[in-house]
Amino acid sequence: MIQVNTNEAKNQLSYLLSKVEKNHEKIKICRNGKPIALLVPLDGLRDPLKQNPKLTGVKIHEDPTTPLDEEDWPDLLR
Repeated sequence: MIQVNTNEAKNQLSYLLSKVEKNHEKIKICRNGKPIALLVPLDGLRDPLKQNPKLTGVKIHEDPTTPLDEEDWPDLLR
């Protein structure tokens, strides 16, 4: 894994992205010697906007955004 500081990452971003894209390298970006970010290739990562196939059968029959009535709140929170 390549480790660079934030200044190097800023100055060499195109080069670092090409290493990630072509060689599937992971790049750790550090500030003051402490890791703050990880630059990784996207292949193999799940797209967070794609629907999870395990949830295709789930049906929500009520609108979860509607406010609760007074009696629906637990006594502790009324």
